[in-house]
Amino acid sequence: MKQWVVKLIQQLDTAMKKPESSHVSEPQAEIPAISEDKATILYMIDVYNKHLFEIEKHSIRKVREKLDNLSKSLLDPDPKKMEKTLFDIRQFFSSYRIDEYSYIQNTFDDFKRIVWDFADQLSEDVEFENDKDKKLANHLDGLKEAVEANSIETLRLKSREFINSYMEYQSQKKEHRERRMTTVKKNLNTIKKQLTVANNNLSIDHLTSAHNRKSCDEYIKKISQMNTISHSSTSLIMLDIDFFKKINDSYGHDIGDYVLKECVRILSEIFNRDGEMVARIGGEEFVVVLPNHSTELAVFRAEEAQKRIRQESFIQGNLDIRFTVSMGIAQLQENENSSDWLKRADTALYQSKNSGRNKFTVASNNLKTENVA
Repeated sequence: MKQWVVKLIQQLDTAMKKPESSHVSEPQAEIPAISEDKATILYMIDVYNKHLFEIEKHSIRKVREKLDNLSKSLLDPDPKKMEKTLFDIRQFFSSYRIDEYSYIQNTFDDFKRIVWDFADQLSEDVEFENDKDKKLANHLDGLKEAVEANSIETLRLKSREFINSYMEYQSQKKEHRERRMTTVKKNLNTIKKQLTVANNNLSIDHLTSAHNRKSCDEYIKKISQMNTISHSSTSLIMLDIDFFKKINDSYGHDIGDYVLKECVRILSEIFNRDGEMVARIGGEEFVVVLPNHSTELAVFRAEEAQKRIRQESFIQGNLDIRFTVSMGIAQLQENENSSDWLKRADTALYQSKNSGRNKFTVASNNLKTENVA
């Protein structure tokens, strides 16, 4: 079986047995043999699972649970069940994709409506100004004619009409401007709010409030580019909650979500200096970016985080949950791009998980690694 297939199944922890206690320990898992076709479908489900967002009719928790069940069904060796599994996969993605598209389209339509109302209001303002200007111009022409007619009564009448018309015009213009500015301000505030929410959705993970993969990739790319000028020491830690799928399978996705949020809470409390970023880049996978950190300093901070997580007990209802994390640490090399930097950290993380977990591994410049318990 190809290495990428083995790695995928290990990451999902699908072959593990349920724990007997709330303290999750390392089992001896046997990797099931599956075809590359099945593994490809499993990979696609896993990627989709890691990048879900909340939409109407489909909570992320329920969608994730459904995708997990589909992944488990794919690993069932019974060929009679495979036809139903493939049908369920087609049916799910067909239905979910339609609802996902509808949600995005409706959100876009709402935004277009606000912008259209704003443009329509401006159009009405222009028409109002033109209409009032024409009426005022007619009264002004009448006043000029009265002057030329050399009639006191006509001049008095036209003067009164012009003055009344002008005062009414100014009063209506002021009222209309105030109403217009109120409406414009309201619409602009609504647009601003929607844009802010949209921007946050693009950069923040909805569940944990950590930065998301997109935001992390952009930040790492920016730091990598700046490093070609500053040549400062910058490191990152890639970490993964050990046996997270086992936690989900044993206690449910609500507890799994709780563990994710608690993990981010601890990481955010520890890595809170200026320029430091905590990001969730996958289901239970995180990245911590540490500007102005040599490998030695990053190791010190990683030890601090692992010690804190090992010692903490997470109480949820009647459950006493404990978990550990595995880490890969990589310092940015000179002229190294962000993709290679992440790859070295990911390789180091994989070695930590493959050699016992609950430890960190330091990546060397040539992708060789050093394990540290």
